[in-house]
Amino acid sequence: MTAANVDVAAQNGQGHTLKNMPGYIENAFSGKSAQMVQVTEYLSEKGFIPTALAQNEVSWFYGNLGIDDMYFASESVESIANHIMALYGAKIFAYTKNDNGLDINLERETEEGAVYIHTSRPGVSQLYGPQHEKRIDSKYLDVSNVERAFRLESYRSKGTVSSSSSTQLRTYFVRQCSFVNPTPTKEQETDIRETADKSFLEKATENTLEIYSTVMKQALGRTGPVIEMFEVEGSRERRLYVEQFSNGITIVSLYLNQIPKSTAPPIEHSIHQIIKEASLIYCLPTTPLQSFFQTNKLSVQESIYGYIGWIFAQHFLNRLGNEYVSLVNILDTTNSTHQDVLTKMKKRLRTDTFTRDYILEIIKTYPELVKLLYINFAMIHYVNPAVNSLQPTLSYQRLRTDTVLTEEELYEKIRRTTSNSHELMVFESFLIFNKHVLKTNFYQPTKVALSFRMDPSFLPEIEYPTKLFGMFLVIGSEFRGFHLRFRDVARGGIRIIRSRNREAYSINLRSLFDENYALANTQQRKNKDIPEGGSKGTILLDVNQQDKALVAFEKYVDAVLDLLILGETPGIKERIVDLYKKPEILFFGPDEGTADYMDWASAHARERGASFWKAFTTGKSQSLGGIPHDTYGMTTRSVHQYVLGIYRKLGLKEENCHKLQTGGPDGDLGSNEIKISTDKTCGVVDGSGVLYDPEGIDRTELGRLAGSRLMISNFDVSKLSPKGFRVLVDEVNVKLPSGEVIDDGLSFRNNFHLNPMVNCEVFVPCGGRPESVDLQNVSRLLDAENHPRFKYIVEGANLFFTQEARLRLERAGAIVFKDASANKGGVTSSSLEVLAALAFTDEEFAEHMQVTPDHTPVFYQEYVKEVQTIIERNAHLEFEALWREHQRTRTPRSILSDDLSLAIVKLNENLQHTSLWDNVALRKVVLEEAFPNMLLKQVGLDKLMERVPENYVRAIFGSYLASRFVYKYGTEPNQFAFFEFMTPYFSKVQQ
Repeated sequence: MTAANVDVAAQNGQGHTLKNMPGYIENAFSGKSAQMVQVTEYLSEKGFIPTALAQNEVSWFYGNLGIDDMYFASESVESIANHIMALYGAKIFAYTKNDNGLDINLERETEEGAVYIHTSRPGVSQLYGPQHEKRIDSKYLDVSNVERAFRLESYRSKGTVSSSSSTQLRTYFVRQCSFVNPTPTKEQETDIRETADKSFLEKATENTLEIYSTVMKQALGRTGPVIEMFEVEGSRERRLYVEQFSNGITIVSLYLNQIPKSTAPPIEHSIHQIIKEASLIYCLPTTPLQSFFQTNKLSVQESIYGYIGWIFAQHFLNRLGNEYVSLVNILDTTNSTHQDVLTKMKKRLRTDTFTRDYILEIIKTYPELVKLLYINFAMIHYVNPAVNSLQPTLSYQRLRTDTVLTEEELYEKIRRTTSNSHELMVFESFLIFNKHVLKTNFYQPTKVALSFRMDPSFLPEIEYPTKLFGMFLVIGSEFRGFHLRFRDVARGGIRIIRSRNREAYSINLRSLFDENYALANTQQRKNKDIPEGGSKGTILLDVNQQDKALVAFEKYVDAVLDLLILGETPGIKERIVDLYKKPEILFFGPDEGTADYMDWASAHARERGASFWKAFTTGKSQSLGGIPHDTYGMTTRSVHQYVLGIYRKLGLKEENCHKLQTGGPDGDLGSNEIKISTDKTCGVVDGSGVLYDPEGIDRTELGRLAGSRLMISNFDVSKLSPKGFRVLVDEVNVKLPSGEVIDDGLSFRNNFHLNPMVNCEVFVPCGGRPESVDLQNVSRLLDAENHPRFKYIVEGANLFFTQEARLRLERAGAIVFKDASANKGGVTSSSLEVLAALAFTDEEFAEHMQVTPDHTPVFYQEYVKEVQTIIERNAHLEFEALWREHQRTRTPRSILSDDLSLAIVKLNENLQHTSLWDNVALRKVVLEEAFPNMLLKQVGLDKLMERVPENYVRAIFGSYLASRFVYKYGTEPNQFAFFEFMTPYFSKVQQ
């Protein structure tokens, strides 16, 4: 968390005027005169400067340059003398070149701090100078943490380097912090005297402590930078401070002055611009277009807008073209060979046509077009500051004077300016972006990441046949991400995507949106049994930010909340331009890498005043009324029902079946699959490597790992049979019991599920990357006679197989149950968790659903059991329907799964808007079955119907009837089937 205290920036046009009171006690070094004598003697001894000149050089250095006393107090005699000799040499060098200018660049770096002194002209940025500030950032400030932090003081000299020059000296002093209390308690973290650096407390005035304390408390109470302005009456300050605190807060204090005789607008206008743009820079400190801002070719807002447009173009520039569409129409997509050709061509076109670098090169060529496109964007989304009682910023004033082109004029300008079709397409994508942004926090005064609610109608139907309902794009300094949903009320998890190296990052980047779309689409089909539609969120960590998953998640959530909660606080969270004009609620659940973050998101939504905070996230800890999926094995209970169903139908004994699973004992699905099954697990693949034993892995040891959520790298290899082995990802040249040598453990792990040495009948993917098996490698799961190496596959991990790969395996004789059918236990649990939150008042929810260390409410215990029963019953019903329909039609189960889902979803939507819903008596009969028994007993049907929002109750009514009907009668019922199905309900109404 970072707070920026810009002591000359005003909030809401209201500055704080202080009497002429220095913020810090002036540095005064009492031993300065004695030190001058010692330095002069040292220089005379060395002899590099003539003795007759040594005194003058020392006097000039100490008296004329205006270097702050902090320098002399902290540097040794030898160090100061060396700096004076360096300056003397610089003077001689300048003289030999007939150069009146004097270039000074002195520095000293240690692990504990640094000193930098260089010449600097006021108001002039040095793009190619010594880059001291970048070095301070990278070496000291950026790596600061509570354990090892650094504070910075920087001064501009009062005098100039010579009488003939306006150039001054800029000095930087970096020192390692020594906190009063390195580990403050919750109560102490708001006390500046407890959390501050000791040297800061010695130097700061009482006034400064009061100001900083106020800013600190604000920063601890909200997200984003805190910006305050303090006008110091009669002051001509020239200072910069960066102060660190042991509670994680950083305060940057700037003392600014207008350059004398400057023709620029009054400094107050620039300061208002800083206020508006500080959080933009906080969100994205560096971008590839930063140099355009530094050279005044683009403003901060324009350069960051250009960066956002670059990201949008990477994901959505139409790369397939009409030729691909024509090819799709010619080929038979049900033919696996044709489908393989289309898949390969699609990937090649997306990879080769517009690379990231190529798009960026085009954008950099035309900064003037970025300016015009930004104006087009800003004229829609920039709120007139007068509306919020703010003084107009420079940016707003510039917008009012710039030429504003219509959309047609702007397109024509782009067409005339660009030199080829590729360049035109890149800037057309900017226009598409502008046209489809419905709301954004781009102009919100405080934010931690940028978020955009998009109208997804621009997506081409040929690539995305199922239309999205809503789309969010979120971009932060550590990540980029999406949130996609197929219905207004939708549910799905938020997934963190990590990359092991740059190559993996490039692959993940190219597939990010498509993966998110596919996951949300799978979720839509998976959510057939519950009221909510399908959604999914993804957060791709930047290649250099792989350790920032929590930071990225927090920023992602906060930026999305900016667009869900109405801004009511001027200068902090203001009203934004909302072209959507409808309230929105998103429901987040746990997914890969985010299971431990759900508590924070719910609590944060509550802190920000979201009325929906209880239902905002699911899978929370029990103390917040959550039902953790991993603790109770909710997802696994659904997956395993399909495994048991296969055994039951084929008369197999589970303990005699050999199984491979990807996803290890450290994960949710993996650990619970180990706990709940009784088979002979021969292979386990997880993030650390491969564990394999053809005779079956020791169940007791495997159970120990699952109980402690440990990777297979912790497996006691002495428990393996002589034929068993373990290969970790960081191992090389490993010799297996068979004599085979594994060159690379990582590659071996990534492809082990395709390895012919695996001899198992059952494969249950419980983890792994999407599309791990596709048309290009599915043949490796077939033997020489084209028979499947795995006879039975239950896809626990989302999208582990492509649809084409599933169909190929089914044609070869494998029994395959896809993810949308098998992996639905978690969403059912989440939906029922939210239903409880909606059904109870806050007080009732705390009493019946919130678990304390010494008390688990009886209702909670029984409700969890009922949730587990509902999950297993739904899985059983769908399994039986799929098995029956396959026996009847011989249609592949992977297709039947989609057919069932689509039939249920369509019927559900129809039932919600028919006379059946309008029949109140019938409605109550259906809801008596649909609502969980525990809620009916505790709350009662009438109160449930009153408290739960009507659109949610409608969805419960529709989804329950639709799923029960389709599971019983299939996707092709006769014309009397629905009447027959509804007869028992009408009979109950008449009783």
